[in-house]
Amino acid sequence: MRDICAIILAAGLSRRMGARNKLLLPIDGVPMIRHVVDVYRAAIDGPIIAVTGHEADAVESALAGSGIQTVFNPDYAQGQPTSVACGLRHAPNDHDILIGLGDQPLLTRDDLHALQTAHGAADPARISIPMSDTQRGNPIVIPATLKARLLEDPRSPGCKKFTRENPDHVQFHALPALGFYADVDTPEAYDRLSPHEASLT
Repeated sequence: MRDICAIILAAGLSRRMGARNKLLLPIDGVPMIRHVVDVYRAAIDGPIIAVTGHEADAVESALAGSGIQTVFNPDYAQGQPTSVACGLRHAPNDHDILIGLGDQPLLTRDDLHALQTAHGAADPARISIPMSDTQRGNPIVIPATLKARLLEDPRSPGCKKFTRENPDHVQFHALPALGFYADVDTPEAYDRLSPHEASLT
């Protein structure tokens, strides 16, 4: 399997959660962002970069001692593509890249292994995206050879526009695990987590 690193997006404004920053809500007794980072750490050997923005100090404090790199995106309020671009600029050039979200607490190590296996068994020069029916999931795998292409357009950097305008560079993998498709954006979504996963303090 090729060398792989991870970018975890942890910069968003968390508006739909109300007054609380969703990334700091407890999952199994630790902040959500720390739980997600620990899952990635268990699944890959390469570097992990968390891109921070909103309440960066608190998010970085939650990640203290995790052994990963944090980078601050000063343009985080302009949207997720700027955080993707920030992470890509700090990622090693010789690694494939997992780009994931900090609010996917149902994602497991086995899910990440399944995605990496599917990517390696298909065309490793294409971007790999989990798919369930018509729903796209996260994280996705970016081949090292496409990193520069994703940074070419300063008006719309990152993955979303590129994957939709360049379908020949994309492949979808039928991966049914809920963790790929369940992000926690609202209080209701957080409350639906099972009691052993979420515990308000």
